Formats: sequence, structure tokens, C-alpha cells
Amino acid sequence: MFPNSSNIIARREIEPLLLKAQEALRSYEKSTNVTVSVLDRTGHYISASSEGSFAGDTDKTHPSEYFCSLCRQYSRETDRNWEEGEYPCTQIHIDSISQAYYSGGVYIYVCELGFTYWVCPLSSSGWQAGALIAGLVLGISKQEVAEKISLMSRGQINRTAADLLLEGIPEKTGEEIKAMARLLLICTEQISRGTETHHEILKRRAEQQSKLSEQIESLKNQHDTGEVPPGYPLEKERQLLSSLHRGDNEKARKALDELLALLFFSNPDNFKFMQYRAIELVVLISRAAVTSGNTEDVLLEINNRYLMRIQEAQTTEEILDVLYLVVDNMTEQISPFKGVRHASSLRKAERYIWENYTRKVSLQEVANASGLSAPYFSTVFKEEMGENLSSYLNRLRIDRASGLLMETELSLSEIAGFCGFDDQSWFSKIFKSYTGMSPGKYRDQNRSSSKVLSTDNLSVNYRSMDG
Repeated sequence: MFPNSSNIIARREIEPLLLKAQEALRSYEKSTNVTVSVLDRTGHYISASSEGSFAGDTDKTHPSEYFCSLCRQYSRETDRNWEEGEYPCTQIHIDSISQAYYSGGVYIYVCELGFTYWVCPLSSSGWQAGALIAGLVLGISKQEVAEKISLMSRGQINRTAADLLLEGIPEKTGEEIKAMARLLLICTEQISRGTETHHEILKRRAEQQSKLSEQIESLKNQHDTGEVPPGYPLEKERQLLSSLHRGDNEKARKALDELLALLFFSNPDNFKFMQYRAIELVVLISRAAVTSGNTEDVLLEINNRYLMRIQEAQTTEEILDVLYLVVDNMTEQISPFKGVRHASSLRKAERYIWENYTRKVSLQEVANASGLSAPYFSTVFKEEMGENLSSYLNRLRIDRASGLLMETELSLSEIAGFCGFDDQSWFSKIFKSYTGMSPGKYRDQNRSSSKVLSTDNLSVNYRSMDG
């Protein structure tokens, strides 16, 4: 019925679920007298709860595989070279997994021979990891199925032989099948990782899509007045990465919302473009996590899983879901305050700094934002961040100025003003103390490999950021 192998990453995704599934599936089979098979998300067969037993089962072949083999043996596609584990009904079962995923969590269907199956998706971290498929049972009369087998074999299997093959195959009414399908859905929702049910996952994705649609509609209005910059929204990408570096999930999600809206607006109905950009973003985000001191091999494992999910995605909603999961996961991984005392106060302080570093900021202001007194905040900040507030602000401003030098045509005095320095000479002095060269020399050495934004585009981006 299904191809016999599953790739390593897919198996790694679903195998932890199998440990939770075994007892539930054994109980399900005993109570219903129906076998259950486990598939990965592409429909590849992984395992079955039992081997089944029926009259035609002389070599302990799984019932579904036995009857699907008959379909292949008597297929009218006589010149076709079937791959190992491939049958005429393979695509029907694979398509049914998708139907189950998008139609409420369970899907009942009948194969061409007349056997009834039902399938429910297994979820892992909000993503479809595979499915449980139960069957086969007789949803129509045994005589009708025997007739179909005889017709399919073009008389080589007569009615008497067909009746014998069907001995032991359970017969169920429509109501019984519906009840067993609902029971399997309960099992899969309990087995699946996380606290979200299938319906909650669909609801979350709908909300994400609705928010994106609102952003796109706003961009359409801005476009009519010439306020939307052309080209790739590099500034939004920088805001996203900056928020991730700070471990600020709320700001990171907001930046991702705006970035995705700009991408969809500039390339409507271009699924492949969004898939390509999503892969780029995952790579950038995981690289940011590595440079923040996280374990590279662990992040590589996470990165590979998300990339596979994007490559296998069939809809933009699935791509969006992956990107939000990446941001949530990586924010936690690279948060500079993970396990830090006064983490909540420091997050508030850092958010205030990032929102106000383009002007002069005092210690008292930042301390007020953190909820701590100024002297105590100064001590905590130095202990946990490894530098005082003034040094932190200068390093942040120089990092921002470095990007503007490479990517814009702004003058040095304009960049100094954008980055919170009182005048160009002070900016140049601080810049050289951190980088070892003047702003002009830094621009000359790094400019050739960078994409340059116009001054007009930059001003639009800053208005958006301030808003």
C-alpha cells in the first residue's frame, strides 16, 4: 500500500511519537478488531500495530498490503515498472492524509476494491509529522467486494476464491466506522506532541493569515501614496535579526509580520518565491543563533528539520507556521538573558534602549523602564551584561552605523544623527575606537560587496520602525 522506506529526518520526527502510540494502538486494535498503521507525513509506511490474520494471510502479510498487491498484480498498466512498496492505490492513501489534515482531523474513504479506511494526522510541535491509518474493513457487502476482486482479476480469481480471501475481514456499519474514526482522532490528539489540538493549530494558522492580510492591505494603501520602498525589505530583516539577538520574541514576531507582508505584497501568488525566501530566513536566523554562542550541532539539527518542513510545504500557511516556529524557538535559544537573575527587568531595559538609541539616553530613563532604581540597575547591568550602559549603547550605535555605511548613500553627519551621536567628530572618534578605522575608510573597504539603499528608502524604513 505504501512505499516501505522513510527518510532519516522524517523518521526522527515521528519515532518519538511511536513510543507514546504503542499502548494506545494496541488497545485500539483490541477494542475494534481493526489494524492501525503508522505513516510519515509523505505517506511512507513506518510500522503497523500488528500483522493481522485472515484467510489469505498465509505468510503473515499485512491485510492491506496483501490486497493492494492483488491490485498491482492485476493492474491494467501492464508495461509499468512498479517501485518497491508502490501500488495503484498509493496516491489515494497519501492524498487522504492531506484531506484529513485540512478537513477537521479525520478522513474516511473507500479504496477502489471497496475497502474502507480512516486516517488521522499526527502532529509534532504544531506540524504534521505523519498519520495513523486504520482499516481495512468492509464498508459495503462482502458480495460486492468479492465481485470487484473477480472483475479486477478478469476472472482469474473466481467468486468462490474471492469469498475465501475475505474471510476474517471485519464488516462494519457506517455508524460503527464513524465511531471508530472519532476514537482514532482522540488517540492521535493525545499522542501528538504539545498542548495544541489539530483544531487549535488550524485556528492559529488562520489568525496568522488574517494578520498578514491586514498588513498587506495596509501596504496597498501606502503604495498608492508612494510610501512603500521597492526591492527586498533589508531593513525589516535587520530588525528581525536584532530582535532575535536581544531575545525579544514580541518584537521579533512583529518584524517577521512586516517582513512577510512586504514579501507577499511584492510577489503575490508566488509560492516558490516565498519558499525560497523562507529558506533564506531560516539560514540567517540559525546563523544568528550560532554567533550568539549556542551549540552549533544542536542548532544544525533544528535548522535541518525546519528546512525540510519548508521544502515539503504545500501552502503558504504552512510556510508561515514554520517561520513563526523558528522565531519562537530561536528567540529562546539565543536570548542573552536565559537563566539570568533580573531577566525580566533587563529585557525591559534592553527593549527601551533599542527603541531609543537614536537619541541621547540617560541611565535614569533606562532604569525607570526596567523597574529598578538607577544605582541598583547600573550594578545589575554591569554584572549581567559584562559592560556598563554607556559602553553598551556605543557598541549598539556603532553596529548600526556600520550597516548604514555599507548599505546607504547617507553622509557621515547624517549617519551620526541617525545613530544617536551629538556630532560627526564624536561619532568618528568612537567609531575608530571600536573598529580600528575611521567611518570613511570602513565604508570604502566594505562597500563593494554590499547592496546600497537609497536615502529615500531609508527614511521610509525609519518612519516604519519608529511607528
